[in-house]
Amino acid sequence: MCGIFGYANYGIPVSQHAILRTLLTGLRRLEYRGYDSAGLALDGASIDDQTVETLIQSSLTKPRSLSNHVGIAHTRWATHGAPSVINSHPHVSDADAQFVVVHNGIITNFKPLKEMLLSKGYHFDSETDTEVIAKLLKYLYETVREPDARLTFPRLVMHLMHAIDGAYALLLRSTAYPNELVACKVGSPLVLGLKPATHEEIIKEGSKANFFFSSDASALVEHTDKVVYFEDNDIAHISNEGELQMFNFGDPATRAITSNRSIATLDMELEQIMKGSYPHFMLKEIYEQPDSLTQTMRGRVISHDSSPDDVSRNHRGDVHLGGLSQRIGDFRRSSRIIFVACGTSFHSCLAGRQVMEELTELPVSIELASDFLDRETPLFRSDVCVFVSQSGETADTLEALRYAKKCQALTVGVVNVVGSSIARLTDCGVHLNAGAEIGVASTKAYTSQILVLIIIALQLSADSRAKQGRRREIHDALLTLPNLVTKTLKDLDGRMKGIAERLKENTSILLFGRGFHYATCMEGALKIKELSYIHTEGIHAGELKHGPLALIDENMPVILFAGKDACSGKVQNALHQVTARGGIANMLIVGTEGDSEIEKFSDKVELVQVPKTVDCLQCVLAIIPMQLLSYHLAVARGLNVDQPRSLAKSVTVQ
Repeated sequence: MCGIFGYANYGIPVSQHAILRTLLTGLRRLEYRGYDSAGLALDGASIDDQTVETLIQSSLTKPRSLSNHVGIAHTRWATHGAPSVINSHPHVSDADAQFVVVHNGIITNFKPLKEMLLSKGYHFDSETDTEVIAKLLKYLYETVREPDARLTFPRLVMHLMHAIDGAYALLLRSTAYPNELVACKVGSPLVLGLKPATHEEIIKEGSKANFFFSSDASALVEHTDKVVYFEDNDIAHISNEGELQMFNFGDPATRAITSNRSIATLDMELEQIMKGSYPHFMLKEIYEQPDSLTQTMRGRVISHDSSPDDVSRNHRGDVHLGGLSQRIGDFRRSSRIIFVACGTSFHSCLAGRQVMEELTELPVSIELASDFLDRETPLFRSDVCVFVSQSGETADTLEALRYAKKCQALTVGVVNVVGSSIARLTDCGVHLNAGAEIGVASTKAYTSQILVLIIIALQLSADSRAKQGRRREIHDALLTLPNLVTKTLKDLDGRMKGIAERLKENTSILLFGRGFHYATCMEGALKIKELSYIHTEGIHAGELKHGPLALIDENMPVILFAGKDACSGKVQNALHQVTARGGIANMLIVGTEGDSEIEKFSDKVELVQVPKTVDCLQCVLAIIPMQLLSYHLAVARGLNVDQPRSLAKSVTVQ
C-alpha cells in the first residue's frame, strides 16, 4: 500500500534541485496508492515532508551539480506504528545513516529479528517493521564474512533477504558502498526504468545513464518508456560507475545467478495519468468509460461487417481473446470455474457469474481471496481458477494464486496492469486495456472487468449450437454499449448531483437488487461508503424479509435496482414490501427506460432510468449513476475524492 521511488544518475551532471524535483514528482505520481507520510534520502540525509520545502529553497540558493548520485523516496501508509515523522521512511541503520532503506510491503518476522538486534545492543527509534531492515543490514555487514571475496552490496542484500520473511520491495543505499544502489523484491511490485535503454545507446553514451525505480510504471512514463519488471527474488545492483546487473537467487549460500530480464516498452502516455480539465481523477475516469470499454473490446469483439483485412473470417461477428486461445480446451474440460478476487473485483465476478454459468453450463463459484486462503479450499487439477485484480498486485489474491498453482489448477489472470505479478504468474489471461486508473475508487476497471468476463463466457460457448442465439444477442449489445454509457453520463450527472445534495446528511443508506443487479447494489454500496464515509449496505433483495426489513422506515434512504429481466417480478415484490413500511418516502429507484411497471411509481419516488440493453449488460449502465452519486456525495461533504482515508489503490499487504 506504500509507494517507493528511486533515481540514480551516473556520468550525467544533474543539479541537486533537479534530483530533488525528480524524486518529489515520482512520489506525486504514486499518491493515488494512498499515504499518510512521506520522506526521501538525498546525499545521505533523510528528510521528512515538513522540511522538503526548506531543502528546495536551499538547493536553489546554493546550487550544486552532481555527476553521480543515488536518491530514494517513499510514501507510507501506516501498518506498524502511527503516522509520524519518526515512523516515516527512509529508515537508517544508525546516527551516521550508514544504511538507508525505503520499503513497500510488510516484514512478518520483524519481532524476533528486532529482539535479536536489541540483545546485540541496537537501539530502535520507530515502531515500524522497516527499521529492522536497516539495523539488520548493519549487523550483517559487521558479522558476515565471505570465504573468498569482499562482501559486496548485492551479496549483503542476499543475506538480508534470506533472513527476512514477508512481502517487500526495497531500495537501499549505503555510505559503505558510495554511489551504489541495490533494489530487490519479493511479493511487492517493483519496476526499473532505463535511460538509455538499449545496448546501442549505452555504447554511444559510454558510462552515462539514468535509472528510475518505482512501485508503479505510471511514475516512470515521463522519464522513459523502457522498463524491466522485477520477478520475486530479483536483485538489481548499480555499481558506482553506473553498471547495472540483475540477479535472481534462492539461498545466499549459492552464488548469484545473472538474470536476463527482458526490456518491455510502456504503452502509456503521460496524459493518461494527468487530470486534464477534470477536478478529480475519479470524475475523469468515470467519463473515460465509453473509451475504456471500447479499448477493452478492441480486436476482441468483432463486428459482423468487419473487413477480412481487419480480422480473420473465422472471427467476424464473434469474439476472440488471444490470451486464452491456447487454453480453451482446458477450460471446456474443466469440472468447475472458480473466481477469486477482493473488493470491487469480487463484485465484477458477481456480475459475470450468471452469464458464465448460463453459456458454459459449468458450475461457477466466487471466492473472496482472504476467505479462500483461510479455508484452504480444496482444489484439483480439473479446476480453473480465475484471479481478477485491477492492479495485478493485490496481496490476498496473489497468495491465493500461489496456493492454486501448488494444487496444479489452471490459473487465469484478469488484470489491468501489464507486467503485474498476477499477469506474470498465471498460466494465461486477459488484460483489461482500460488505461491507467489513478483514483482509489475503481470505476472504469470495474466495468471493463465485467465485459472481459462476459467475453470469456462467449468464447467458451462458441461451439454450442444451442447458445448461438443468446450469444448473438449479447455480442451485438456489446458493440452498442459504449454509446449507451455516453448517453447515461450525459443524462444523469446533473440528476445525481442533486440527489447527492439531498442525501449528504444521512448516516445510513440501503441498496437492494437481485439477479444481475445483486452485483450493482454491492458495488454501489462500496463506492458510497468508501468515498462519502456514510454507512451503506448492499443487500440481496431476496433477503429483505429475512432481517433487513426491520431497518426500513420513512427516514431510511433506500436505493432499489429494478432491471427489466427475469427477476423483475421478484424485485417488484420487494418494492411493495418496502412501500408498505414507509420506505417509499425516501426511495430512489434505478430502472430501465421503457419499463412501464416501474414508471407507475414515478410520481411517488425519485426514478432514475438508464438505457435498455441486454439483461447481462444492464448492470454496467446501472452502476454509472452510483459512481456519479458516490462522487458527488464526497464532493458535497468536502472529502478527498481521489484518496479516501485509510484506503489505497493497490493493496499489497494482507
